Amino acid sequence: MTPPREGLSKLSSEKVRNNLCRVEERIAAACARAGRPPGEVRLLAATKYVAPEQMAVLVEAGIRLVGENRAEDLEEKWTAYGDAFEWHFIGHLQRRKAKRVVEKVRLIHSLETITLMEELDKRSKESAVEALVEVNVSGEQSKYGMLPADVEAFLEQASGYDQVRISGFMTMAPLVHDPEQARPVFRALRELKDRLAPAFASRFSLTELSMGMSNDYEVAVEEGATIVRVGSALFAD
Repeated sequence: MTPPREGLSKLSSEKVRNNLCRVEERIAAACARAGRPPGEVRLLAATKYVAPEQMAVLVEAGIRLVGENRAEDLEEKWTAYGDAFEWHFIGHLQRRKAKRVVEKVRLIHSLETITLMEELDKRSKESAVEALVEVNVSGEQSKYGMLPADVEAFLEQASGYDQVRISGFMTMAPLVHDPEQARPVFRALRELKDRLAPAFASRFSLTELSMGMSNDYEVAVEEGATIVRVGSALFAD
């Protein structure tokens, strides 16, 4: 779905700053419950519904890490605010649009096919691109990503490409009323990382887990998330 061009209404730096503090406090509390240092978790602002002209509000509120879902929106916002943020791409990435994304972002969260791997490798001749393998842990047909059983073979194939650095995994849990219902998904991704990281240590540093959104990020942190992708919890009233 294309984000509404009018963006979010009544978006102010004060509101975003207050929401940011609240989310950061909850991340810190989740880290404490899990016995983790808060510095292990990065908060990414998912800006799909933030209009380009509203990005200045995020700068004023102190947000520095943002994630975009669409190549076109990334280009428009990056052109206007390039150095103000660290940019990540968090949406489904079509191979034909890879060249529009690869030189603008620090991390791509949605690597899911060897054909996309080939394209990223081809488009990253100046410097290597960093990416996360998207895993469909829940097995929902509506979600992108490879099944957990296919990840090891994918990493074996991916080892032949020098210009793409795989640094971990990403998943999207089902939208559920009770965040606890998402816990098995996050735990399964962490266990997958823990199993595969030693086997591929000579090729990839599989340390990142991008998981958890506004409705379930605290559970994701408890289960080992290193990046949480938060939108409405930062921008809603």
